[in-house]
Amino acid sequence: MTERTSIVPVGDDGSEKIPADLPADTVQFLDPDGIYQPSHTADRFQSHADHLNQEQLQQLYQLMATTRRIDNEATSLQRQGELVLWASCFGQEAAQAGAVFALDDTDHIFPTYREHVMAFHRGVPVRDMLTFFRGAKNSGWDSRDFNIHPYTIVLGTQVPQAVGYSWGTKLDHAKWQGADLKHRPPVTLACFGDGTSSEGDVHAGMVYAASQNTPTLFFCQNNRWAISVPFNVQSRVPISTRAAGYGFEGINVDGNDPIAMFAVTQWAAERIRSGKGPVLIEAHTYRRGAHTTADDPTKYRTKDEEDAYARLDPLRRTEAYLRRQYKVDDDFFEQIATDADAQANQLRDMVLAMAPENTLTLEEFMQNTYAEPHPLIDEELAEYRQYHAGFADEPVANGGER
Repeated sequence: MTERTSIVPVGDDGSEKIPADLPADTVQFLDPDGIYQPSHTADRFQSHADHLNQEQLQQLYQLMATTRRIDNEATSLQRQGELVLWASCFGQEAAQAGAVFALDDTDHIFPTYREHVMAFHRGVPVRDMLTFFRGAKNSGWDSRDFNIHPYTIVLGTQVPQAVGYSWGTKLDHAKWQGADLKHRPPVTLACFGDGTSSEGDVHAGMVYAASQNTPTLFFCQNNRWAISVPFNVQSRVPISTRAAGYGFEGINVDGNDPIAMFAVTQWAAERIRSGKGPVLIEAHTYRRGAHTTADDPTKYRTKDEEDAYARLDPLRRTEAYLRRQYKVDDDFFEQIATDADAQANQLRDMVLAMAPENTLTLEEFMQNTYAEPHPLIDEELAEYRQYHAGFADEPVANGGER
């Protein structure tokens, strides 16, 4: 079994400053206090980490901070009944930002329902991101415009799709080999979480990717909770170790370290472009919020745990590094916060102005499940109508009116 240990610094008394149960080979450049301190496994990724300059690191921070503010606003809108659901990426910003920064714009991303940082970076209008969770009739976006697929709510289905897409790009590139191609061989990023890693579709995708040597980068964000199932119940070993069984490389990365995420993702993408086959990255992070707004994490995890992982927060770490290494001052961070607030306020105004008739009713959802009428759907629809009719003109207790 792979050894698991802490890679965080220790105090003078030898005790850990911050608890973190991570594999011993986890790649890290920034420690939780924002000190540049590469792990012993970081050497082969060092040249890629060196590609990041101050301007790019500040852009990374801006992307993470802005997305977090919009994320918080979307959560508030859902609580006020303006969205049907919202899946927050609170705490996972560095894993997504570092990875998407390392990709070419022509690389295609197949997300889950939580990759807001990636969608935001790729230019997907926030309106399109939110109408998806509002249940609008015309929600989503054209993936060809941004090279990121619309969100997938069903767990794992995007992984075989990503593998199939990457196989197609490989065949296309081979067909035009030797021609004056405008772009490098593209990489396809297949996103999923630690819980979804147990879905059969993920395994089927990895088997096929290995057999066809597809240019697929499997990207697992291990946020330690599959809704209410802790990771130590989900798997006895790091998910990255499964890659060996398929015949390709798996790498553990500190998912709260944007430099490590950038460096490892860029290294993996270059390896894949060279024809060496798929790579699996396991980004070890923490889901600081609820699984979705339909979830209450206080039912299954403690405040002590949440407080401990709050000290590993990626924005906190990145800000500390920028201040220490580049002497970035308060003006920069205050301006980012001001701009993010303005975008969040615009988002709120936009959502509140959306026409309610653009939202699908439950009947419309059911009636559009199949292309042709289906007796089971008709039966369920009749039951729903009967149930709903039971609330009409229902007398209120004590003879009052509604």
